[in-house]
Amino acid sequence: MALLVRVLRNQSSISQWVPVCSRLIPMSPTQGQWGRALSGTSQKIKIAALRMYTSCVEKTDFEEFFLRCQMPDTFNSWFLITLLHVWMCLVRMKQEGRSGKYMCRIIVHFMWEDVQQRGRVMGVNPYILKKNMILMTDNFYAAILGYDEGILSDDHGLAAALWRTFFNRKCEDPRHLELLVEYVRKQMQYLDSINGEDLLLTGEVSWRPLVEKNPQSILKPHSPTYNDEGL
Repeated sequence: MALLVRVLRNQSSISQWVPVCSRLIPMSPTQGQWGRALSGTSQKIKIAALRMYTSCVEKTDFEEFFLRCQMPDTFNSWFLITLLHVWMCLVRMKQEGRSGKYMCRIIVHFMWEDVQQRGRVMGVNPYILKKNMILMTDNFYAAILGYDEGILSDDHGLAAALWRTFFNRKCEDPRHLELLVEYVRKQMQYLDSINGEDLLLTGEVSWRPLVEKNPQSILKPHSPTYNDEGL
C-alpha cells in the first residue's frame, strides 16, 4: 500500500494533527471535562469546526477517489480531495449567518494546521514545505472562487471548475468529470438537508459514496446527538 494511505490510516484521531489547544477538545461526550470548561458560542463553534474538518479527512474514502478518478496516490492528491470536501462544508456553513462564517474561518485554520503537520510527518523538507504551503494557499483561494462560480452554474460550469482545479486540467476521460459533478451535486443536496443549528452545535457530517448503489436515493441524515453544551 502506498505511503500516503498508510499515513492516513495510522492516525487514530485528527487531534494528533491540530494545535495543542485543539487536542484538549474531546471528540465525543464521554471524553474528559473540556467541554464543561468552555463558555461562549465561539468556543462551541470551534469544537464543531474541528469535528467538521475531521469529517473531511477521516470520513472520506481517499482510495476510492484515487481509483475511480485515476489520481496518483500523493500528498497533492490528498490535498485536492480534502480541499473539495472542505469547500463543500464552507458553502453549507456560509448559509448560517455570522456564526456560520466564523465557523468557516476556523475550519480553514484547522485545515492548514493539518496540512503542515502531515507534510512534516511525511518527511517533506521544511524549506520545500514552506514553499508548497504558499503555493497551496494561492491554489486554495483560486479553487474556492472557481468552485463557487461552478456550483452556481450548470453542470458544464461545475465540470469546468473541477477540470481546472481537481484534475489540474489533465482529465482525459469525461466519465471522471461526470462522476465528480454528480458527487458534488448530490453531496451539496445532502448537506443542505441537515439542520443548520445542528451543524453549528455538533459539526457532524457524513459523505455519501462516490458511486451510489441506488443513484436515485438521497439518504435522510441521522439526527445528531448532543447535550445542552452542544457536545
